[in-house]
Amino acid sequence: MQQLSLPKSFYFVSRNQPIELSAAAAERLRWLKAWQRLRAEGYSSQRAAELLKQPRATLYRWQKRVDEQGLRGLEERSRRPKRCRRPEWTPELAEAVQAYREEYGWDKVKLAKLLKDEGWQTSASTVGRIMVRLKARGVLREPLRNGIRQYKKRRLRRPHATRKPKGYAIRRPGDLVQVDTLDLRPMPGEVVKQFTARDMVSRWDVIEAYSRITARNARSFLETLLARSPYPVRAIQVDGGSEFQAEFEQACAEKQIQLFVLPPRSPKLNGHVERAQRTHTEEFHDRYMGDLELRKLNRAMREWEHVYNHIRPHYSLDLQTPAEYLASHFPEMTPIPKPSHMS
Repeated sequence: MQQLSLPKSFYFVSRNQPIELSAAAAERLRWLKAWQRLRAEGYSSQRAAELLKQPRATLYRWQKRVDEQGLRGLEERSRRPKRCRRPEWTPELAEAVQAYREEYGWDKVKLAKLLKDEGWQTSASTVGRIMVRLKARGVLREPLRNGIRQYKKRRLRRPHATRKPKGYAIRRPGDLVQVDTLDLRPMPGEVVKQFTARDMVSRWDVIEAYSRITARNARSFLETLLARSPYPVRAIQVDGGSEFQAEFEQACAEKQIQLFVLPPRSPKLNGHVERAQRTHTEEFHDRYMGDLELRKLNRAMREWEHVYNHIRPHYSLDLQTPAEYLASHFPEMTPIPKPSHMS
């Protein structure tokens, strides 16, 4: 009777199912085959690794894992440390921490002080690790918030103000004017509030002092800004201060001026007017020795504003004044003439 036998490869395949490698393991296998191919062509192991831009030690490690475990040796391994830190506290201490935490809700420093007073040998770090372990096990019952306190401030609706669009173009004077406020303390007990506006294209500034920072005064400053600016103001950018809400926002809407509000904690986005505040402080307020009565102070500030816009050279304008820059680049925008009281 004739007996037929199958090839050995059939029995190998029947005993070993096809291996499905993960993407990471397949990538390691590809590098390993490329390295072996280069070595077969006569390259040294170091040179072959350099050509592939892979560490030679890594390639040897992958090869060893394949020799010992087959292709599955190229799969990701657990990165868990072989030796893990064991808890160094007793179950009694853990029970004490749990009991005091659930009773008082204090942090680890206060709990450690309380435990030490009762004779336990522990530290705040140990108490903290105990609480982390108890929370991970789900045995530490933390008190639920009853909602009596509301920590989150209620956000007011802004009917007109928006965030500045990412693609908003600034090409001409008045396309975007940055406005900010400044606290001045010329003498102990004396506080003056200043509104400052700066055009981002021409660097034209308008400043005015008030006794308080309110939305009504902000609206008044808006009228001053429009009257003293030689260009039509199309958009204004401010921070989220309450003075730029209510009446000020309503006035911008009535005059069809776009109002952009900065995100919280981002004064750098109003960097032009922030720099203007520093200039006016250093070059005017630090040198001003006159009367601090608002009417007289505003008259002196108006004179300084004229100097700033018509006489002071600006590095950012290639040593031109804002008035000269407007005359050379936008001649249709006539600079504001010198106030009559300054003649």
